[in-house]
Amino acid sequence: MENQKILSAFSYLSIFFAPFIVPLIVYFVTKDSDVKRHSIRALVSHLIPFVFGILFFIVFVFSTFSIDPTSNTNSMMIIWFVSFAIYAIVSLGIVIWNIIQAIRVVR
Repeated sequence: MENQKILSAFSYLSIFFAPFIVPLIVYFVTKDSDVKRHSIRALVSHLIPFVFGILFFIVFVFSTFSIDPTSNTNSMMIIWFVSFAIYAIVSLGIVIWNIIQAIRVVR
């Protein structure tokens, strides 16, 4: 029982060193359904900042292409900062959520 708790917590805490690899390995190696459920939840939570990062990059690229040198670029800077702030808040929230889930699993 202790090994299953450790593997589940390890899946959540892998956001700091191997976010996609560890939950996938744990999912395919273990036979316990509870550990598999935790590894999938960890993998999904690790993918969320990655998807938001891609969306942020797309907003950055498209807003860069749409800048007119003669116009006021303050609106584009606001879009960049708002996008980055959303990305930072979501990423920090996901990291905190993963830590909380790891602690809950170990208890």
